[in-house]
Amino acid sequence: MTMQALAASAATTTVDVRSIAPRERHPLIFSTFRALSVGQTLELINDHDPLPLYDHFQAERPGGFGWDYLERGPVWRVRISKIDTVAAPHGKGSCCGACGGA
Repeated sequence: MTMQALAASAATTTVDVRSIAPRERHPLIFSTFRALSVGQTLELINDHDPLPLYDHFQAERPGGFGWDYLERGPVWRVRISKIDTVAAPHGKGSCCGACGGA
């Protein structure tokens, strides 16, 4: 990961996954999101509509995030806000690995 892929300010962390291998994107996004405090945001920059990621968040963090499109193509920017510390359904045999496996 390059320094350009991940940048942070006090309340917002920016993750540009356009240069990241597709199989590494969701683990990076979820590990970055887990590190946020409630009230902080992750700004995602992507090369396509990250709707499958939204569905993944719905499954893993229902009620624990906000999702706001900032730009819709050809570069996609989404602000993902941490609004609650919802426990992910991890445990023996329940982790799909997409969040980084923690």
